[in-house]
Amino acid sequence: MSRLVAISVLPHQQEDNAFILDLALEKAKLRKGAISDWRIRKRSIDARRKPIKINLQLELWLQGETRETIPPFIPQNVKEAKPVAIIGAGPAGLYAALRALEAGLKPIVFERGKDVRERRRDLAAINKDHRVNPESNYCFGEGGAGTYSDGKLYTRSKKRGNVLKALEWFVHFGADPSILVDAHPHIGTNKLPKIISSMREAIIENGGEVHFNSKLTDLKVEAEAISAIQINNETWFPFKNVILATGHSARDIFYLLHAKNIAIEAQPFAIGVRVEHQQALIDYIQYHGNDDNPYLPPASYSLVTQVDGLGVYSFCMCPGGIIAPCATAQDEVVTNGWSPSKRNNPYANSGIVVSVSPKDLPNYTPGDPFVCLNFQKEVEQRCWEAGGKTQKVPAQRMIDFVEGRISEDFPKTSYQPGIVSADLNKVLPPLLSKRLKKAFVDFGNKINGYYTNQAVLHAPESRTSSPINIPRNPDTLEHREIKGLYPCGEGAGYAGGIISAAIDGINCIDAIAKKQ
Repeated sequence: MSRLVAISVLPHQQEDNAFILDLALEKAKLRKGAISDWRIRKRSIDARRKPIKINLQLELWLQGETRETIPPFIPQNVKEAKPVAIIGAGPAGLYAALRALEAGLKPIVFERGKDVRERRRDLAAINKDHRVNPESNYCFGEGGAGTYSDGKLYTRSKKRGNVLKALEWFVHFGADPSILVDAHPHIGTNKLPKIISSMREAIIENGGEVHFNSKLTDLKVEAEAISAIQINNETWFPFKNVILATGHSARDIFYLLHAKNIAIEAQPFAIGVRVEHQQALIDYIQYHGNDDNPYLPPASYSLVTQVDGLGVYSFCMCPGGIIAPCATAQDEVVTNGWSPSKRNNPYANSGIVVSVSPKDLPNYTPGDPFVCLNFQKEVEQRCWEAGGKTQKVPAQRMIDFVEGRISEDFPKTSYQPGIVSADLNKVLPPLLSKRLKKAFVDFGNKINGYYTNQAVLHAPESRTSSPINIPRNPDTLEHREIKGLYPCGEGAGYAGGIISAAIDGINCIDAIAKKQ
């Protein structure tokens, strides 16, 4: 049985394997000849104080012990197997399809958007021409929202499933093995498309199917069970098992379910702004002035506070990143952030959002499933109008926002479509603006230098999670009213990021396989 040993080294020592092994052996009181193999199992940065250290967890195998290597992905040929429909090719849908190959089920994936290569043209149209394709954008298309929005793989959802398996599949399909080690693993927007394409190729090679430009437009339910789905308002396909992995921005799916009298519910979500600082400033703050250390990655931050009874926190922090336009309709603006694998852009951005529940909203009515979604849409449309009814977003320097001044000029922004000076106190509902103002002051007290007029607020950050839950039976994972319908991932309210969504996709297939 292997042994685990925890050590700490200085940043410049983290690549010196001989030094690391000697230090671990000394701590474990072992001679070098006593071990047969070793590896670094976990790596994290401890920047709480000087000197900054790298915490490492090593795994050591003694002589006579064998380091087992189990293939992470073992597909079957499922060309003639029982089919399962998977609606959506985001992380939940793709991982469901891959797991189906292992389980001996035939995945047939229907994705409303385009493949990763074709999506790029539509992203360019949003950035340059302010033109939104409602079926192909940062949220819709192969790989889902995660493909072109960073690829952060950190999750707290360890109770939901096998996180290591999900990470190992990414490595199997081309991700850097460092994601298995890093405490906050990250792939990068520049590398994700190739990995996603490799997953699709594996699905097809092993007998599955992937269909693009194929939008779910109707469902047929008979005797309280799913019986068929309609694609593109034209063709009906019979299915007894349908995984609904459509993502948190597929509003048409929520409206469809409601029209079919299939239960959906409002659920808490978070909404606010995306804040951009210079990365050099965040490095200086977080690394205690040791910001020119070439052995340290671009620094990140995590912030949380309570303001007037609601939580305000940082979301999807992107070191060395870019703010991207993530609208899914022409009459709205939405921001999100992403980073390339090297995180080498000069900007740091993060969502700063207010946690909102249905009862917090002014138009709350018990039983209204759309109260949070309508609030989300209202904010996005107000920001679109304030930005000039283009994909430019209303913006304000941080201290100007808190003190109620219009910003007369701005530092350069990474947001390509551009920004428009506006008083966000008037653009955002008071429920948000009043809490954000107090939160920024509090965050400045927690991180000296964070509260600065060099930071620019871009509004809104509104697609943090789904504002609607599609209820399911916790034992079977089926919709609580419809047999064979499996609400899955972020869009259904059961995930909060790439890995948790992927795990939920795996779990849904396992639930289907169990009843075969």
